[in-house]
Amino acid sequence: MARYTGPVYKKSRRLGFSTLETGKELAKRPYAPGQHGTDRKKKSSEYGMQLQEKQKMRFMYGLTEKQFKRTFEKASKMEGIAGDNFFKLLESRLDNLVYRMGLANTRRGARQLVNHGHILVNGKKVDIPSYTVKPGSTINIKENSLEHPAIKAALENKVTRPAFVEFDEKKMSGTYVRYPERNELNAEINESLIVEFYNR
Repeated sequence: MARYTGPVYKKSRRLGFSTLETGKELAKRPYAPGQHGTDRKKKSSEYGMQLQEKQKMRFMYGLTEKQFKRTFEKASKMEGIAGDNFFKLLESRLDNLVYRMGLANTRRGARQLVNHGHILVNGKKVDIPSYTVKPGSTINIKENSLEHPAIKAALENKVTRPAFVEFDEKKMSGTYVRYPERNELNAEINESLIVEFYNR
C-alpha cells in the first residue's frame, strides 16, 4: 500500500484521532467526514479496534503498510516490551527527529527536508527519512540551507520540545539525547492492540 498523501484533516476525523498530535484537525469538527459523519457507528469488534489502532499509529508517523510492518517485526525481535520497542524505533527515524526538534511543522514536512538533502547527521548528509538515528547523534542543517524559509518559519512556531531531544537555535544544531520513555509519547495510542493485531 502506498503512503497516504491525501488530506490530513479528513484522515484524522475518520480515525477520531489527531495524527498531527495538535488536536487542530478535530477542534471544529470532532466527527467523521461525510454526510452521515455525525451518526456513523464505529467498529466495535476486537479486530476492528486493533486495526483502527494500527492505522492511527501508522498515519501519525506517515509510513506505508510495508514499512510499518517491517519496523514492528524488528521491534518484536528486540529485548524488552515489543510495544515500547516499536515506539522507540519509530521515534528514532530521522524524519521524526527533525520534526521533534522543530525544524518542520509536520512529519510530512520533515520528510521533505530530509529527502531534499537539507539535513546532516553527525556531519554527513543523509537523505533517507527512515534512517535510524542512534542516541547521542547530532542533527544539523546543511550550511547553505540555514536560511531555508520553511525551517525558519517552523522554528518560530515551535513552543516546546520533548526532553529526549535538544536543539540550539543559535548553532542550528540538535542532539538525539536518548530513547524516549513511554510516558513522553502519545497517550492516545494503545500499542498493545497493535501487538495483538500482528500476532493474530
